[in-house]
Amino acid sequence: MITQKSINDLAYKIIGCAIEVHKELGPGLLESIYQKYLEEELRNQNLNFISQLRIPIKYKNIEIDCDLRLDILVENLIVVELKSVETLLPLFNAQLLTYMKPLKKPKGLLINFNSDNIVNNTTSLVNQYFSELL
Repeated sequence: MITQKSINDLAYKIIGCAIEVHKELGPGLLESIYQKYLEEELRNQNLNFISQLRIPIKYKNIEIDCDLRLDILVENLIVVELKSVETLLPLFNAQLLTYMKPLKKPKGLLINFNSDNIVNNTTSLVNQYFSELL
């Protein structure tokens, strides 16, 4: 059974994987590099994931192919958006919430690898799908 606790436990594991990658590589690399190594850490933890998943966007009941893709979807529950930027902008939170909504995923993690402390540069977002869980 999927609960808020099980989702939070999964998010904790994902952040642990990101910490491991960050400890090994440090800040200053391209987002795509961090993604490859994070995928390897997720595999090492036996977590299922999909990378570069296409997100369907509907406009007035018409699905338009705009090639919108999320970075990683873990265990078909948590959307992970990776950044390697100097400052996290509010736009990135909106982007993550936009990815979560059409896929009906309850939680998202925005992880910025361009930092000294990855925990302080990770944002966790939830939505109504999370609120509906026990």
